[in-house]
Amino acid sequence: MSDAFDYFVVFAEMRTGSNFLENNLNAFDGFECHGEAFNPYFIGYPNRTEVLGITQAMRDADPARLIDTIKTQSKGLGGFRFFHDHDRRVLDICLDDPRCAKVILTRNPVDSFVSWKIAQATGQWKLTNVKRRKDSKIRFDAAEFETHVAQLQKFQVFLLNHLQTTGQTAFYVDYEDIQSVDVINGLAKFLGSDECLDELDTSLKKQNPSALQSKVSNYEEMERSLSGLDPFNLSRTPNFEPRRGPAVPGYVTGARAPLLYMPVRSGPENEVRAWMAALDEVPEGTLPTHLNQKSLRQWKRRNKGHRSFTVLRHPVARVHDVFCSKILMQGPGTYHDIRKVLRNFHKLPIPGGEPGNEYDRRAHRTAFMSFVEFLRANLAGQTNIRIDAHWATQAAVIQGMAQFSVPDMVIREDEMATYLPVLASQVGYTKPPCPQAAPTDQPFDLSDIYDDEIEALVKDVYQRDYMMFGFGPWN
Repeated sequence: MSDAFDYFVVFAEMRTGSNFLENNLNAFDGFECHGEAFNPYFIGYPNRTEVLGITQAMRDADPARLIDTIKTQSKGLGGFRFFHDHDRRVLDICLDDPRCAKVILTRNPVDSFVSWKIAQATGQWKLTNVKRRKDSKIRFDAAEFETHVAQLQKFQVFLLNHLQTTGQTAFYVDYEDIQSVDVINGLAKFLGSDECLDELDTSLKKQNPSALQSKVSNYEEMERSLSGLDPFNLSRTPNFEPRRGPAVPGYVTGARAPLLYMPVRSGPENEVRAWMAALDEVPEGTLPTHLNQKSLRQWKRRNKGHRSFTVLRHPVARVHDVFCSKILMQGPGTYHDIRKVLRNFHKLPIPGGEPGNEYDRRAHRTAFMSFVEFLRANLAGQTNIRIDAHWATQAAVIQGMAQFSVPDMVIREDEMATYLPVLASQVGYTKPPCPQAAPTDQPFDLSDIYDDEIEALVKDVYQRDYMMFGFGPWN
């Protein structure tokens, strides 16, 4: 046996052939698989009370104890099967451990779903004698299937991403593959054994070998339902943005109000801060900010009934704001270096200094559209300039926030006058002030240049935000 691994995990799901795979792994002298060792409802197998002397209560109190026991007391290389709904604490232990061999078993989700429903209907989860086979037809429920597949895909993507980010690999095997003795022997070699099987253990029989038409009572309805799915994700909006962090230091809490503002950059940040300051009649600059995650958790514990919120801005208005305030104009807070690269390398038609009299509305429109075209390449990861928070998609920003906390309320800028007072009333303010509208952009307001062509261009570049948040044309 190789000393590359201390134990192994077979990541699988119900009705994917994991029992068959386990039987054949246990046919090797060098392996011992202990069933669903971390199933929350039993330990190992439904009729067992312990695994290697560890009871279910002992396992639940300390899952690492059972893993250590499997590593040290198994006959050969020990392992277990793990499904998406098993004890998640185990993932924290085994996924980061390169001494844990990962085997990932999959199956066509329609086949596994139908098999699962038949097993539920008949109560027969294993078959060793075909004379005792129970048969049943099931009715396909499209909504249930979509939920089922979404859960499985989410877990598979989680496993894949975690292995990628930790520089590990797994042995991937499909339901059809495990019928091959050569594949099983290849898996044994991956796990570190030179032993080979001459034939597979076939004591477990395939329970439902017939075609799907004979297993599903509403087969034609199932076909129609599945035709509406998008297995190749053709309708997706491509997204090459890096994942963003929660950016907690930029969050703002009320002076006394239990409100937490989680700003989206180049949104109406100044207007929201001014409104929060007016709630407690304090200077805007005194609002608590520059928090870290620890201090913000403490604030949440101190402020029972707190509310958190963010404010979205229409993509056209947001991009125009960042173009004017960060790129076109000069001074404190502007992006001088990026502006220089945009002029010299990307050939944006923007003046070398502050816009003068020659910079008219037509020139502004041309420069703005050139900037949006740059953002198309930037958001697609095709430039060497960072995807700054001021022009990152708002969807990516909010996903980053969710790594720490999801805002209770997501407000559109044009709804601030309605919903911010409502939010204040929820935390005890009977006469909250009304937020002020944002000032017009300089040197030209968006209304001076906006038309259908600009709308179409921004929508094409920020289609993810339009889709996720349902934005219509800017007005």
